[in-house]
Amino acid sequence: MRELRYNPLTGQWIIVSSVRAQRRWRPEGYCPFCPGAEETGYGWDVLDLPNRFAALSRDAEPVRGDELQRKAQAYGYCGVVVETPRHEVKDLDELPLESVTKVVDLWRSITRREMGDRRVVYLLIFRNKGEEIGVSLTHPHGQYYALPYLPLKPRLMADNMRRYYRRRGRCLVCDLVEGELREGVRVVYRNPSFAVIMPFFASWPFEVHIYPLRHVQYLTDLSDEEARLLADALRGGLASLNALFDRQMPYTLAVFQAPLRGSWPHFHMHVEVYPALRDRDKLKYAAGFESATWDFTYDGVPEENASRLREACKRAMQKTQGLLGSCG
Repeated sequence: MRELRYNPLTGQWIIVSSVRAQRRWRPEGYCPFCPGAEETGYGWDVLDLPNRFAALSRDAEPVRGDELQRKAQAYGYCGVVVETPRHEVKDLDELPLESVTKVVDLWRSITRREMGDRRVVYLLIFRNKGEEIGVSLTHPHGQYYALPYLPLKPRLMADNMRRYYRRRGRCLVCDLVEGELREGVRVVYRNPSFAVIMPFFASWPFEVHIYPLRHVQYLTDLSDEEARLLADALRGGLASLNALFDRQMPYTLAVFQAPLRGSWPHFHMHVEVYPALRDRDKLKYAAGFESATWDFTYDGVPEENASRLREACKRAMQKTQGLLGSCG
């Protein structure tokens, strides 16, 4: 069973899929993403694979509903980006720059391909890391959903960016980044084309955003050199998070691009990373208040945590080879 169900109270679509219940949880002695597995074969650096337990399908059955029980066809595509043949790698910062650049290039190719499907409205590329996040397979990989609707969070982003653009005649994110770079207290890592910043409005204790310094809407707008520098910013930002508590940081990472349909000159593409730890052995839970309101309470002071993350960045610079930027 696959279908979309509409929540009229919030204006959100919920993806209902019985297929998801069949996912494998950390199978012992076998990895479907390692070289030589049934889906992978040999002779590759990065792979774009269909998700075998996809919540969306281009062949999804049509459905019917009514005003209060509104349904829609679960049209779309769910894919997996296998980021390296090396099973033992724990995060992208352990890969050389050239390997992470290939991952970013694959993200660009996927975006270009999904732009060609007129029924796909939004593409979300994301990455989950760590058992605390619920990752079922430990081999380094990310995912993406090609959706037939615009999800609530990027919809709100697009609306707020458009309102600011109409009011000020400038890009909201460009102004935010300019202010952060000028103030400097929440900048963690930067290179010639990207900045890794703990935003003034962070929700998670060590949340960081990776912003292009040039105004772009899509990954496909990046030049080859900018794609390489995005890979560098990913390595620098994630290396800082992993050095923070001298352990692997569990997190969720999401790439926010403009919707694939329509004109969105005001939208500024960026990456957001939501780390799950507030201390070495303490998880940040999205519990009662956060779950009920979708608003967050912040455990600490963002500026102090940004300073801690900058110090971690300096430690990461000493052991992460090939970083092109600087801390802070």
